[in-house]
Amino acid sequence: MTLFKILREHLDSLLHPSVRGDAMASARHRAFIALRMGGGLAVLSGVPVYLAVRGAPSMIEVMILAWFISPILISYFLSRTGRFEMAHILSSASLAALVFAVSVQTGGMSSFAAIWLIAVPLEAAMSASRRVVTAAVAVALGCAAMLAVLESMNALPPSHLSSDVASLFTGLCIALATIYAAGLAFGAESLARTSKHLLAVEERRYRLLARNISDVIARHRANGDLNFISPAAEVLLGVPGPTLLLHGLFDRVHVADRPRYLTALSDAARGGEASSVEFRVRRESPHGPEFAWVEMRCRPLEPTQDQASGAFEVVSVMRDVTERKMQEQALESARQEAEEAGASKSRFLATMSHELRTPLNAIIGFSEMIAREDEMKLDAARRREYAGLINESGLHLLSVVNGILDMSKMESGKFELVSEPFAPREALSSCCNLMVLKARDSGIDLSTRMPSDLPQMTGDARAFKQILLNLLSNAIKFTGEGGSVTVSAQVEGRELLLRVADTGIGIGKDDLARLGNPFFQAGASYQGRREGTGLGLSIVKNLVSLHGGEMKVESELDRGTTVSVRLPMIFAPAMKPSNITTLAPAPRADAKVTLVKKIA
Repeated sequence: MTLFKILREHLDSLLHPSVRGDAMASARHRAFIALRMGGGLAVLSGVPVYLAVRGAPSMIEVMILAWFISPILISYFLSRTGRFEMAHILSSASLAALVFAVSVQTGGMSSFAAIWLIAVPLEAAMSASRRVVTAAVAVALGCAAMLAVLESMNALPPSHLSSDVASLFTGLCIALATIYAAGLAFGAESLARTSKHLLAVEERRYRLLARNISDVIARHRANGDLNFISPAAEVLLGVPGPTLLLHGLFDRVHVADRPRYLTALSDAARGGEASSVEFRVRRESPHGPEFAWVEMRCRPLEPTQDQASGAFEVVSVMRDVTERKMQEQALESARQEAEEAGASKSRFLATMSHELRTPLNAIIGFSEMIAREDEMKLDAARRREYAGLINESGLHLLSVVNGILDMSKMESGKFELVSEPFAPREALSSCCNLMVLKARDSGIDLSTRMPSDLPQMTGDARAFKQILLNLLSNAIKFTGEGGSVTVSAQVEGRELLLRVADTGIGIGKDDLARLGNPFFQAGASYQGRREGTGLGLSIVKNLVSLHGGEMKVESELDRGTTVSVRLPMIFAPAMKPSNITTLAPAPRADAKVTLVKKIA
């Protein structure tokens, strides 16, 4: 171990515990103790040699030699208390007192010792404290003023030093002053080197953090312009950091979120308190531009405030919270689905209660009347009428049950489609013939428009008919007397385009989004409830999806509705998608179904 390291360890052991964790404070305390204790011990160690050469010392020499004990005592005081400023003030006072006492005894202002008053504020400069420097200047000036006053009043004692002794002291004083100044210079240089080293270490540490931390650190002006942004921005946004300076980041903030972004920066700059905001910012990715959610926390940067011009800077930390926002959206979606499930359950119970109870009451009531025909004295015509009503109610009940079973099969994936060639023209004509009597009884004109050479297609003919029958039933149900329903079909590319248009009550804008949900009847809220379960269009939607087709609904209140269905001319069961509408909860609009508000 070198001598320097041994001395460094001994000096470190003298430091007060309160400053050992602060590198700069430790360096200042170490320099103070080393200069004063080392200088004092060095002078005191040479006293025997000086006395052997000089002989009996004079009063002045005794004062000077005795003073060299005070720096050691002051160093001990600092080591025990850690009061750096007080130690500097005591050191300045002791030096000024020694200079004053020696100057009084050796000629006042013309004394060889008076020049040492300059060292008092120079020594205090090592404290880096304005209060200590001010106190040292005041003490030095006070001593100089007192010496001038005493000299002007001829109150100074006569000097007993011979010219030889005075010359000796002058030379010794110059040598000591040089050594002392050298000690101050080396101490100042050591502190400067330590400060520079600490700044370099701190800068390397901050650069390392800025380059490796996942959060983005930025410095903004109050208007949102960027003065600095850390390299992590390239990972977050996919573009080099320099391109984000000035307006670069602001230009990438989503237009809808820019007011919040600027408000947060302005509040932090003006209010002087931390603020946070979440906004979307455009990010470059291998798949193209996309928007990521960013959380920004910002606070004013105090050291760079310009109170005169009011130009405040804000430092911010930005973090990617896209995954968290997606989780929040998923939770919100789950909550909505749970609410929709509860509403769907209530709607299911209410609908089935009505749809099952009505035909069952009719069946029970009319069957009891036929069973008591002797008491009721029913004739043959009346019995036939009641039997017809029972049959009609039974068919309606069977239709409800079949609809529920079909939806249940579709939901469970057990609804099988049989793909085979069939003629869509014949299927359309057959369905229209089945519904023409119902349309005529309702005073509705049912017409068809399709080419005579409509080619064959491959698919499930039964499902095709069910799609058309459900669409026709809905169109007739919601079209008033005197209205019309038009069925058209044509081939476009590799698809068959089927349209069912009516001039009925239409569908409101709010209901369009819910159209196709099980047990939902679009016109129930503003035209009264119609007969049926509300499963018709939902079954159509799922059958179209099973065929790999698309359904689009265009409607406007009091102007009618047009349902367009596109089906592939050649359908293979392997093409069957999985986007099936379930009974509960009611789903959102399927990706295969487009709901459009018709423009008048």
